[in-house]
Amino acid sequence: MDSERDVRAQLQRAGQDHLLRFYADLAPEARAALLAELASLEADALREHCQRAAAAGALAPGPLPDLAARLQPLPPERVGSAIRCDQETRLRWEEEGFRQISLNKVAVLLLAGGQGTRLGVTYPKGMYQVGLPSQKTLYQLQAERIRRVQQLADQRQGTHCTVPWYIMTSEFTLGPTIKFFKEHDFFHLDPTNVVLFEQRMLPAVTFEGKAILERKDKVAMAPDGNGGLYCALADHQILEDMKQRGVEFVHVYCVDNILVRLADPVFIGFCVLQGADCGAKVVEKAYPEEPVGVVCQVDGVPQVVEYSEISPEIAGQLGADGGLLYNAGNICNHFFTRGFLDVVTRNFVAFEVCREEEFSPLKNDDTADRDNPSTCRRALLAQHYRWALQAGAHFLDVHGVQLTEQSGLLPNGDPPAICEISPLVSYSGEGLEMYLQGRQLQSPFILDEDQARLLRPQDC
Repeated sequence: MDSERDVRAQLQRAGQDHLLRFYADLAPEARAALLAELASLEADALREHCQRAAAAGALAPGPLPDLAARLQPLPPERVGSAIRCDQETRLRWEEEGFRQISLNKVAVLLLAGGQGTRLGVTYPKGMYQVGLPSQKTLYQLQAERIRRVQQLADQRQGTHCTVPWYIMTSEFTLGPTIKFFKEHDFFHLDPTNVVLFEQRMLPAVTFEGKAILERKDKVAMAPDGNGGLYCALADHQILEDMKQRGVEFVHVYCVDNILVRLADPVFIGFCVLQGADCGAKVVEKAYPEEPVGVVCQVDGVPQVVEYSEISPEIAGQLGADGGLLYNAGNICNHFFTRGFLDVVTRNFVAFEVCREEEFSPLKNDDTADRDNPSTCRRALLAQHYRWALQAGAHFLDVHGVQLTEQSGLLPNGDPPAICEISPLVSYSGEGLEMYLQGRQLQSPFILDEDQARLLRPQDC
C-alpha cells in the first residue's frame, strides 16, 4: 500500500494535494481507505482531467461566435427518412435489417449509468414506472421489444436468432440493476445474453479545476458520461465479446426513451445498405429553440452541435423547402459497426423518424412541463390507440357509445380511450388486425399475450 508521503507527492504533481487536508482528523481505517482511493488516481491523468474541466468551465456560455461560417446541414445523400420514403424502399430496409438480425449480427447497447435524480428517485431510471395500466417499467418494455424483434426475425427467416443486450451501468446503478434483473428473471431473456458492465468514474471537479471531496475521507466521483462508452468497451473486453458472438452491428440508445425501438430493423437495414460506419436517428425539431442537439456538419465533419452553441439566428434559418435548415434533432439513438467502435471512421448517415412514434424521453418529475412521466405515458398510450384504430378496432366511451376515429387527444394530451399493447404482441404496430379488426373495445383495454390468445382467430 502507498504511504501518505507517496500519495501526497503524487497529488502535488497533479496540483490536487488539498484532497489530504483532513487526513490528520481521520481514524486509522478512514486514513487507509482514503490513501487507497487517492493512490488509484494516476497523477498525470488526474492533472489533465482537472485542467480540462477548468478550461471547459472558463468557456463563455452561449452560442459559439464563429459557428455560422463553419456550419452546414448534412448533404441529402447522407440522410434517409422513414417518413418520406416510399413503401418499397422501407420494406427493403426492413428486410435487410431482419436478415442481419437473423444472422445474429445485431446487438443493442443501453446507456444506463445515470440515476433518477431529476425524477426524484434514488434508483436507476430503467426501473421507473410511468403509470401504465400494466405497471411495466422501462427495462421491462425494452426487454420485451428485444424478445419480439427476435421472434419476428425468426418467423421471417426461419431461424432461431439472438440479439444480445449490453447494458452500460455506473458504480451507482450496477448493483441495483443486476438485482432488479435477477428478481424479474431477466424478463425471460437468456441471462447469458444480457451483459452488464460499468463505465469509468472520474473525480468531480470545481470550475477552478480542483477535485472535490464528498466527505473528509472520500473523493466525490461521477460517471464519465455517455462519451465514456468507448473506454468502458475496452475496459471490459466488450468488443471482444461481440466478436466472439459474431456481432457486426450495434444499436446504441439511452434508457429514458419510452418509445425506443430496439434493434430497429428499418434503421439497421438503412445503415447497412448505405455502407455506413455510424448513424444517428433524428426527429424534426418541433421549433427553432427546442433544446435538442442538431445533427449537422462542422467544417465538413458530421457531428452533433448542442442547442446552447447555436445562436437564435442560425436556429431559425429556413431551407429552400420553407422548413428549418438545421432541423435534424438528435435523440441519442445510434448505429455503429463493431469496426467503428474499434477504429473510428467517418462514413456517417442520419435517419429521420417520426417523433410521435419513436421519441418521448423521461428526464424530469411531473412538476416539469415536459419530458416527465405523464408525457411519456401519454405518448405510449396515444401510439397504441393509433395502432388499434389502424388495425380496425373501435372504442366505446363510458356510456357504451362508439368513439369516432376522428376523436383527437383530450385537452390534457391523453388519448380518448386507454389502450396498452404489449411489446410481446406487436413491436411497431404489426399483426394487430387478427386480434382487433372490427372489435368494439371498452377502455381501459390491455392487449397482452393472454388476451391475444383469447382474441386470436381459431384458424390461425
